Amino acid sequence: MAKKALITGVTGQDGSYLAELLLDEGYEVIGVVRRSSTVTFERIAHIQDRLTLVSGDLLDEVSLIHILRDHRPQEVYNLAAQSFVQASWGQPVLTGETTALGVTRVLDAVRTVDPEIRVYQASSSEMFGKVQAVPQDEETPFYPRSPYGVAKVYGHWITVNYRESYDLHASSGVLFNHESPRRGLEFVTRKVTNGVARIKLGLDKTLSLGNLDAERDWGYAADYVRAMYLMLQQDSPDDYVVATGETHEVRELCEIAFSVAGLNYEDHVVLDERFLRPAEVDLLIGDPTKAETVLGWEREVDFPTLVQMMVESDIEQLTRQIS
Repeated sequence: MAKKALITGVTGQDGSYLAELLLDEGYEVIGVVRRSSTVTFERIAHIQDRLTLVSGDLLDEVSLIHILRDHRPQEVYNLAAQSFVQASWGQPVLTGETTALGVTRVLDAVRTVDPEIRVYQASSSEMFGKVQAVPQDEETPFYPRSPYGVAKVYGHWITVNYRESYDLHASSGVLFNHESPRRGLEFVTRKVTNGVARIKLGLDKTLSLGNLDAERDWGYAADYVRAMYLMLQQDSPDDYVVATGETHEVRELCEIAFSVAGLNYEDHVVLDERFLRPAEVDLLIGDPTKAETVLGWEREVDFPTLVQMMVESDIEQLTRQIS
């Protein structure tokens, strides 16, 4: 019989790539979606007929228990969260309910229904925040600088707690920024590549951004979901940093993205203080040595190729919309 995997957040960027990967591995994939009029299935439309979609919510543990009992998955990947850092300042309580306590509800549902289920928890490089060491690895202390980062720290430690208290096979992936053409428009990478496409096609003249000096370790989302899968194939659960080990400024992101379209970013980028964070995270760069050594994971797409992929995708999408 085919193995079953359950994904919360299946309609998101990571959920869609992970669902593709698991289907290719022969899994039956169950995707959890919230009962909401705003849920979009755009990212999974091409595989939706191969997925089993069920209603559930990280705010409602009973719904999670029912789903686990009905479908009996061997693996659970908890990717659902309020995942936009900027929005966490405006919705700190909701962020805590979903991104922090939601993890507890998932873990407790697994413990209640079947402690043999293997669990993946999506941790985040934003937990490092005001970094205490460069680069950051599994031993680097956390110092979150946003309600989102704080909530992710809770989710990370409650996963460790359930692993050690109830002997769950629960692993966390501390993923650094990972992008793709499926990234939401509110994230700076996609905001830039979509902005480039709009300027290239004559729809806009300028692109407003915040801190161009902020540095991030950016990778390709499809590479990173492969690390999630590998974690749950190990004999023992553990936590892993997943990153490229390289850092790039937002300014470099702009430079590459505009050059793909034959443009100069300095002619179009406008600094706007509205996009500055109350507490900025200046330098995040991960050390993926453990993931590479233990999991045998490695990235396949480099930063310039990723940016080019995203710009070309946005130009293609916008061209179709306006033609």
